[in-house]
Amino acid sequence: MSWVLVVAGAMVGAPLRYLTDRAVQSRHGSVFPWGTVTVNVAGCLLLGVVTGAVTAGGAPEPVRLLLGTGLCGALTTYSTFSFETLRLAETGARLLAAANVALSVVAGLGAVVLGTVLANTLWP
Repeated sequence: MSWVLVVAGAMVGAPLRYLTDRAVQSRHGSVFPWGTVTVNVAGCLLLGVVTGAVTAGGAPEPVRLLLGTGLCGALTTYSTFSFETLRLAETGARLLAAANVALSVVAGLGAVVLGTVLANTLWP
């Protein structure tokens, strides 16, 4: 039964990633992958909240499967992040490639910490 929850979450996460990426990227005239950064940071924040809530007993374990593994797993994308970073470097935008790595890692870690703190505040 667990796999059904993961699939259900992924069925929402994958199209949400695509639509969010396209919406964000269309608002920027830059080659910088703002859409991918946005979905990855949002996914980290949600994963922090979900994990914190489940750990604190504020949500049952199936919520982690549905939202953490399924939705966040399909919403976030390491492969696209890697590809876009490589593409930036190959086209001579090495500074933007480095900025993408730094921003993605720092903002992602910050978001998961913030999500965990938020969950711990809501479910002490």
